[in-house]
Amino acid sequence: MQRRHFLISGLAAGAGLAARKAFAAGYPDKSRTVRLIVPFAAGGGVDVLGRLYAEKLKEKHGLTVVVENRAGANGAVGGQYVHQAAADGYTLLFSSSTHTTARLVMREVPYDPLTDFTPVARVGEAPMLLIMAKDRPQKTIAEVVAAAKKDPAQWVFAASSLGSMGYLATVAFNQNAGLNLTITSYRGTAPALTDVAGGHVQLMIDPLLVLLPQARAGAVKGLATTTAKRSALAPDIPTARESGMPNLAFASCYGIWGPKGLPADTVAWLSTAVNDATADLAKAGRFAALGQEPITGSPDDFARYIAEDFKRSEALLKAAKFQPM
Repeated sequence: MQRRHFLISGLAAGAGLAARKAFAAGYPDKSRTVRLIVPFAAGGGVDVLGRLYAEKLKEKHGLTVVVENRAGANGAVGGQYVHQAAADGYTLLFSSSTHTTARLVMREVPYDPLTDFTPVARVGEAPMLLIMAKDRPQKTIAEVVAAAKKDPAQWVFAASSLGSMGYLATVAFNQNAGLNLTITSYRGTAPALTDVAGGHVQLMIDPLLVLLPQARAGAVKGLATTTAKRSALAPDIPTARESGMPNLAFASCYGIWGPKGLPADTVAWLSTAVNDATADLAKAGRFAALGQEPITGSPDDFARYIAEDFKRSEALLKAAKFQPM
């Protein structure tokens, strides 16, 4: 996957000028509340990071920012809420790669995630972690694959949502292993993780951000990360390559979108404010603590990333002969 990373400290002076123009145009109006819509249940990876940005925007700009969890339909409930909102910068979507893959994995989506929203800023990406129910004896991906080939009915994957990066990584797992294990979709990371911890399903791939604490506590087993090198947060957990699946390489992307038609000056102000928040959170060690890599860049950079990521996901699902649900 091609990645576009940008220096945290290198925000352009032109972006600051654009932000000043936006102030002159009246955005943001500090008497109004900014609603940051998280389309998943509270406690998941998207929710945790979204709340950090809400806090930082309050702290730096005196804004009233409220995080609203509008879960359901694999993120489409929250997405539709933002899609229908006024394009004034006071209703924004904080989501993951799941948002842009919606039309690839769902038969009916009430919007086109690529054309019906305004990309504002990509803020970071997180390595993924493959976990397993603690009652299973396997220790590596190779051992899991061997066991699943003998009795596939005894191995079911949980996915935080249909079309999430964890879901796509699970599809890739099946492809690489030559398996067709059942993938059960949930309304967020938290309920899916609860079922893995309870042994109701056996496997899950989702951001390290939220799965590692449960692995550290012994509630689940951490088998492998989906990154080229081991995470500094979990140096004892091997990569997928080390564990027997070299082609399993995925990271979950996070970003902010507005409704279609968001004014350019408003987008510029928001992009600069979010980039500044990313820089502050990175310097404070918040990204490192969450096992994530901070990313800054322009709205155009984010739009290009979305297009590239969509093409990759589309090819992956097509190769798997996936039918939208």
